[in-house]
Amino acid sequence: MVVSSKAKNSRLRLLLVDRSEDGLSILRQRLSISGHRPDIEQVGNLFALREQLAIQRWDALLCASAIPGLSPHKVVRTMRDCDLDIPVIALTDSSREQPAIIAMKAGVRDCLRRDQPARLVLVIEREVREARQRADHRAVLTLLRDSEDRFRGLAVNLPGMVFQLERNRSGALRFLYVSEGGYKLIGIRAQLLTSSFENFFGAIEPDDRAAFKAAITESATTLSTLNWEGRIRARNRLKPRWVNLHSVPQRFNDGTIHWHGIASDITRSKETESTLRRSREQLSELSAYLEAAKEEERERIARDIHDELGSLLVGIKIEAALLAGKLPKAQVGLRDKLRSIQALLNQAMGTASRVARELRPGILKEFGLLAALESQAEDFAQRTGIPCRVHYDEVVDVDDRTSLALFRIVQEALTNIAKHAHASLVALRLQREGRHIVLEIRDNGRGISEADMNKSKSFGLRGIRERSRSLNGEFRIEPSEQGGAHLVIQLPLKQSVESERTEAEPQQNLF
Repeated sequence: MVVSSKAKNSRLRLLLVDRSEDGLSILRQRLSISGHRPDIEQVGNLFALREQLAIQRWDALLCASAIPGLSPHKVVRTMRDCDLDIPVIALTDSSREQPAIIAMKAGVRDCLRRDQPARLVLVIEREVREARQRADHRAVLTLLRDSEDRFRGLAVNLPGMVFQLERNRSGALRFLYVSEGGYKLIGIRAQLLTSSFENFFGAIEPDDRAAFKAAITESATTLSTLNWEGRIRARNRLKPRWVNLHSVPQRFNDGTIHWHGIASDITRSKETESTLRRSREQLSELSAYLEAAKEEERERIARDIHDELGSLLVGIKIEAALLAGKLPKAQVGLRDKLRSIQALLNQAMGTASRVARELRPGILKEFGLLAALESQAEDFAQRTGIPCRVHYDEVVDVDDRTSLALFRIVQEALTNIAKHAHASLVALRLQREGRHIVLEIRDNGRGISEADMNKSKSFGLRGIRERSRSLNGEFRIEPSEQGGAHLVIQLPLKQSVESERTEAEPQQNLF
């Protein structure tokens, strides 16, 4: 037997149960020769034995078998009563095997004759080493139990199901561990979940099973985080629950994959999300309805301005022209006054035409979007003195609703530029990209900051965004290359045939 130098130089605390002084001196001498530093205490009765056991820990206990009333059997029972794991080695003067067998059955670790001091040292070293190993093992077990208790306490108090899922090399799944929260979450006992994975998979709503399989396969293939959301119908529950499984996979050398994670109940957040989504859809529908009503009102007012007010202004202009032809040449003051009135009439007619055009541009319906945008750019340049260039790559054919939305977006954007941008140049570009139509509006002004976007009264930008969203489009704001702002609106392009069919359906329904 090989003993390490560390064990040789270690201090041995030995308790000798013997009334003979010769045994003590021989044992101390033999251990010292073997390289140990023995600390030996001798007791001769049961009272002294209990007292020494209570004072300190001992590495081994040597017990002479010839002490009346203090046999090795009684020493072992005393050790057990004190809940101590100290190896007991019996020393005997007899060579009979039967007493030794009885003593070892009672719990004595080994029996030696007194005249075998060399072997006694080896036995002491062995028993001390094994006792320390047992102590270390008990300490590890204690730590493991404490860790398991903490884990189970944490798992029980978590608002969800803690699980350990395994996928073997053939792709079969099974739960290795499921916390008690699984029953609260999906209404299935942990024993049933660990006994068969089908108990869990069968509780998943049929429409969500394919997504679950895909999420598991992707996580196992790429070792990416498993993050699946789906509905599980618990037993004895009419309404399914939304559950989120979140876990990080771990691949082992044998090809199996383990997921350690938690399943959480996200039903309330999903219901809130659904309510919020429905609310946004209703707001979008209301906004679209209000916009449609606003356009109808604009069209009515523009028609009244063009028909009623325009007719009146034309009539007044004709009457003024007739009056100018009848005034004598000598009435210079009256002629000058009449010319001033005619100038004001021309200005009023121009203003009325511009207002009607802004309310409902007839050019948009008669000549299309490109002509309307060019007319709007010319009006903007004349009114503000800021040059506005219009570029387009090809003739783009869009439906009436999209054309009107793009026109209103340009109208709103130019109004914002005139009020806030402090720009000296504006550029519009309309182009087709695949099945989308893209409108870009650039200026070289001061730009748009996050603070401007978040202003409580920033209705212009919100209106542009809402118009884009109502047509399933996208709206974003980027910094322009030469300073200023760059607005990009991307709308899906509908087929003209679909537009014509949509317009024809109401007429067909009349007949």
